[in-house]
Amino acid sequence: MDLSQCLLAFSLFFPFFLIAYYHFKRYGANAIRRKAPQLPGALPFIGHLHLLRGQQPLARILGNKADRFGPIFSLRLGHHYAVVISSWEMVKECFTTNDRNFATRPTMSVSKYLGYDYAAFAISPHGPYWRDIRKLVNLELLANRQLQKLKHHQSSELNMGIRELFLLCSENGGLASHVTISKWIDDLTFNTTIRMLVGKRFDSSSSPEDLHIKEAIKRVLYLGGVFVVSDFIPSLEWLDLGGYLNSMMHTSKEVDGILKKWLEEHVQKRKACGANVIDTDFMDAMLSTIGVDDKSMGYDRDTIIKATIQVIIMTGSESISETLIWAVSLLLNNPNSLKLATDELDRNVGRQRWVAESDMNKLTYLEAIVKETLRLYPPGPLSGPREATEDCYIGEYYIPKGTRLVVNLWKLHRDPRMWSEAEQFRPERFVEENKNVNHKGQNFEYIPFSSGRRMCPAMTYGFEMVQLVLARLLQAFTISTTLAVDMEEGLGIALPKVNPVQVVITPRLPLELYHQNI
Repeated sequence: MDLSQCLLAFSLFFPFFLIAYYHFKRYGANAIRRKAPQLPGALPFIGHLHLLRGQQPLARILGNKADRFGPIFSLRLGHHYAVVISSWEMVKECFTTNDRNFATRPTMSVSKYLGYDYAAFAISPHGPYWRDIRKLVNLELLANRQLQKLKHHQSSELNMGIRELFLLCSENGGLASHVTISKWIDDLTFNTTIRMLVGKRFDSSSSPEDLHIKEAIKRVLYLGGVFVVSDFIPSLEWLDLGGYLNSMMHTSKEVDGILKKWLEEHVQKRKACGANVIDTDFMDAMLSTIGVDDKSMGYDRDTIIKATIQVIIMTGSESISETLIWAVSLLLNNPNSLKLATDELDRNVGRQRWVAESDMNKLTYLEAIVKETLRLYPPGPLSGPREATEDCYIGEYYIPKGTRLVVNLWKLHRDPRMWSEAEQFRPERFVEENKNVNHKGQNFEYIPFSSGRRMCPAMTYGFEMVQLVLARLLQAFTISTTLAVDMEEGLGIALPKVNPVQVVITPRLPLELYHQNI
């Protein structure tokens, strides 16, 4: 080999020597492929699956493991390898340096059986279809111009909800009335979401078939959070241990029947209107955007629309509802914070008009209450699972291709390094030491809507709706309870509250304001 060939070979291989040297210096000779510490107690065939069952939410179970084994540890889930992280430094690395690598979802039964065979974009794999649908949702539903077009649905539902509570007090001579406020919140958020998506609302005059979708959606949410053995040991799918796959198929068929009916109603309405058709909701907007014979996205038009509507109902309505229920519960158990919030409303808005969206920037303590609620009870206490598409590193640990990544947001938000009195409800932290921390995915110690490519696209809408509903409720009524509200957490994707919240409400504004709503 002559000199020129030696120089060429050196120039080609020198970068690789540098990379190897870097890893040697950083991790040590034996740590270049050092994996995250694995939990003890793995069993043959099932791995650590038996350790993740119990009556506590999974986020708490994994949080207890983090207390013992550190902010990153690995698990064997049947045939799959997974890592769980709960420190902001590692979260930042996953959602910046490694974000593209962790942008896909693993193959799971919920995506197949409840997500229209992976057509539901929130749980579909990363790729052209996911990008196209996410773009469509951002432009046709969540863009500011589109939200303004649909804003009257939100305003109308909120006005009717306040009217409903006031009428309960009126029946009692304008005095205090007992209310299951969690049911009121659930109905309000569900109706608001459904009206914006498909132009419908539900009350006593609705058909039993239409009313049935609410319970069916709750079953979808429950089934989406259960352990399905075949997700981790695919060879056992035919056994359907626990009967979950059969339940998923049955529930999916129920929901699909209702969505199909609504879609047909929209199609017929558009045919009747002809060239004068006007988009009045998100389903209309999707029909205007996707051609009837367009299969360029890999699915037919009807499947795309039904899958997208279903997943937004699931993720949107439930997340907003649960956040509001937890916020009210926390305020009832912390009467000083409740008083500070109502005093702020009286000071900045007064009692002679209704609080509006334009007032939100003046209600800093109310915003802090919402932020603190999301810190303690993030809508998804565990981020949706992601899967590494290539080998990579998180910190000093080697992560092989195919590893499933779980970010424990519940534990991340309780890190005592970042949060003083981390287990306490203290909204003041977002007015004082953490006042510049927001929910938009760039402060990695606080990501209630996740971060990176897979973060919730509706986070701004959801946050603003929680603020407005909470502000209107606290402005309109004095809310109290005779007993402390229990804070028992249920099982499921959205960390639901187990028991309903019973309150006593009394109107606190001039009566003519309530009559404006009527």
